[in-house]
Amino acid sequence: MTRDLTLDDLVMAGVALAAGLLLAFLLRMLLRWLGRHATRTRWSGDDVIVDALRTLVPWGAIVGGAAAAAAVLPLTRTVGHNVNQALTVLLIFVVTITSARLIAGLVHSLTQSRSGVAGSATIFVNITRVVVLAIGFLVVLQTLGIPIAPLVTALGVGGLAVALALQDTLANLFAGIHILASKTVQPGDYIRLSSGEEGYVTDINWRQTTIKELSNNLVIIPNGQLAGTNMTNFNRPEEQLTLLVQVGVGYDSDLEHVERVTEEVVAEVMADIEGAVPDHEPAVRFHTFGDSRIGMTVILGVGEFSDQYRIRHEFIKRLHKRYQTEGIRIPAPRRTVMFQPQGVAGIPHQRDALSAEVTEVAP
Repeated sequence: MTRDLTLDDLVMAGVALAAGLLLAFLLRMLLRWLGRHATRTRWSGDDVIVDALRTLVPWGAIVGGAAAAAAVLPLTRTVGHNVNQALTVLLIFVVTITSARLIAGLVHSLTQSRSGVAGSATIFVNITRVVVLAIGFLVVLQTLGIPIAPLVTALGVGGLAVALALQDTLANLFAGIHILASKTVQPGDYIRLSSGEEGYVTDINWRQTTIKELSNNLVIIPNGQLAGTNMTNFNRPEEQLTLLVQVGVGYDSDLEHVERVTEEVVAEVMADIEGAVPDHEPAVRFHTFGDSRIGMTVILGVGEFSDQYRIRHEFIKRLHKRYQTEGIRIPAPRRTVMFQPQGVAGIPHQRDALSAEVTEVAP
């Protein structure tokens, strides 16, 4: 049997509720101040933690104030039980949302720090968020007195039908997990598929992989198709690449001099151009006696795939200028075209006498 409600009860309940609201306001201001300081640190995880606590802590203070207010009021057993149950469910809901946001944010921060790509590997973020929300939902049902064992059994039986209906979706989901777990492809890698598409992997989610081409176009590929195709990953096993540039010099060139000059130009490019490998050892390899030139391969170091275009551009400009300064000739191909007038028999000495020779020479 409960006692009658008095003015003191209302005052105490109001004070408790007001204290909870005031505490929530002060804690929110404190977390806002911590958030400004968290943005100045290198670790992005503290930003995620503070952002998640901005929801949990104020609501926790409000629920605590409401529970204290309900405790001082002369409520019946049934009403008190219902109020406590409602506050508990509200608190579990807030904790679940906060935990999902916190854990998903930390997973996102971890994947981004490893790949260096914003928005990368959202498949892990989404799976983490769904798992935490599902656990929170089951805890709420248990708190409300709803048995979860039959629900879990029903989900297990119905899962087979769902799996058959979503066969392609689940295949892409597990293919995405396999791709990330095997570390054959990670967000931020530059890949080239056997079908010809190539670009940077910007995201791998539960269904598809997004590739951004150098032309700034997006290529969307289902995870199952990506896992089953041949590809070249230019970031594995290491990000640095070897760039091969083909060059030819005339037969009258001093090859020792050509090699020395070319290596000096390579060293300059490696030291001056952004994206090159400064400690790369210059290398020149002669390999072919061509029709009009001696062919050689110049080997340069590239820090990352897209840097090769700028490095090749600068190397060709500097090498051409240096060859002109050193008097090294880069010969143009020579072709001889024979013109034979109509009606002339194909006797060799007649063809030689009547033919005109046109030759392309080097500038």
